[in-house]
Amino acid sequence: MEEIHKMLFARGKRDIFLSSKMSNRHGLIAGATGTGKTVSLKVLAEAFSSSGVPVFLADIKGDVASICRPGGGNPKIDERIKMLGLNSFGYEGFPVAFWDVFGILGHPVRTTISEMGPLLLSRLLGLNEVQSGVLNIVFKVADDSGMLLIDLKDLRHMLKYVGDNSKDYTLEYGNIAAQSIGAIQRGLLTLEEQGGENFFAEPALDIMDFLKTDNEGRGIINILAAEQLFHSPALYSSFLLWLLSELFEELPEVGDLPEPRIVFFFDEAHLLFDEAPKILLDKIEQVVRLIRSKGVGVFFITHNPTDLPDKVSGQLGNRVQHALRAFTPKEQASVKAAADTFRQNPGLDITRVITELKVGEALISFLDEQGRPSVVEQAFVLPPKSQLGTITPEKRDEIIKNSVFYNKYQGTFDRESAYEILQKKLAAIEENSESIKSREGQYDYGGNVSKKKSTDSVITRMARSAASSIGTQIGRELIRGVFGILLKR
Repeated sequence: MEEIHKMLFARGKRDIFLSSKMSNRHGLIAGATGTGKTVSLKVLAEAFSSSGVPVFLADIKGDVASICRPGGGNPKIDERIKMLGLNSFGYEGFPVAFWDVFGILGHPVRTTISEMGPLLLSRLLGLNEVQSGVLNIVFKVADDSGMLLIDLKDLRHMLKYVGDNSKDYTLEYGNIAAQSIGAIQRGLLTLEEQGGENFFAEPALDIMDFLKTDNEGRGIINILAAEQLFHSPALYSSFLLWLLSELFEELPEVGDLPEPRIVFFFDEAHLLFDEAPKILLDKIEQVVRLIRSKGVGVFFITHNPTDLPDKVSGQLGNRVQHALRAFTPKEQASVKAAADTFRQNPGLDITRVITELKVGEALISFLDEQGRPSVVEQAFVLPPKSQLGTITPEKRDEIIKNSVFYNKYQGTFDRESAYEILQKKLAAIEENSESIKSREGQYDYGGNVSKKKSTDSVITRMARSAASSIGTQIGRELIRGVFGILLKR
């Protein structure tokens, strides 16, 4: 009989446990700023790590990194321990790995343009429907030709090539407007200014590096330094969606395990859905629904449950609701909507209680072992065992340099991809055009040297012929998954 591990999370009229087996049914942590969401996140992350489950989370304010240090010396925490009667409570630090898109506060996190795919890249660049369609065509041309798009220069030159030869592709792929090509190019410039050249490079992240445990069997807590990244909300949300899609595409089907393979926390989750087109919303809903069978639990952290689409919110079986404020009619309606997401407790006026919860107190409903939501209960979340606040730059640097991932991701390399292939073809075309020019000077019947003929049409034909032959030289078409990311084979 399989052992079901239960993690103590809160204490009210009774102890409230989260079943590890139900953790892949996803969850929600909601509440106003300053009500205790970050502490709830840390307590859950600590519990998963202690159970041997790796965790991924984003550190937006820089106050989660301290989970690597044991707590202690905090009078408020000591008071909470005493109030809850936690007689065997002990402070503890947890194993962490620091990551950073910009490669400053953690190991560099990189991917390629091909692996990000046209759907997420369109979101990242803020493209409209027409521009997104053109970007899809550019990706399709590159995929059909077997050309990888590794970094920004690959995509810039592929855009230019497709734009210059748009007439050759219109009948097969659809209309390619020069204005759309220009808009995408401008978006790439903006992305580059935001640090995109660091993100799109190799070596790309191996998502399996997030699924590690330490020598004691505790799950590694992977912390993304997001203080700078969060200033670019589109990059932040697109990056997290890409990570989730990587897990979805890479992990095999495993069904319901006794505990998840990894738990993924989405902080400021409303950013994932703000102004997202319907096609992207549908893909997110699909991935959230299906990824549980791959052993992945997803917890969304946001201010109000109404921040999430109904199709996503309806899949979040484990719920922690901290206090909400209700000063305006709109806020009062949001509180009522949040209360309606719980299985009602006859002994609680949920709508009233939500506005009266103390810091660290929450309304909690977790799934039982049969997957049924429990009646909502009011309780205090346990204090974290790790340190509150931040860590010193020296401590962070020490952890980064002693990590097994340090040497793997420190350097970069630039293999042959679309840019290099197109440059070689262009060089060959120019060499052939010079040869043609040298043969075109010939005498007419009167003994005079004729003018050299224009070679523009010849060069154009050769360029198109060279591009069409790339596919056979590379050898195969690239295949994409549900989010449009490149499937590794």
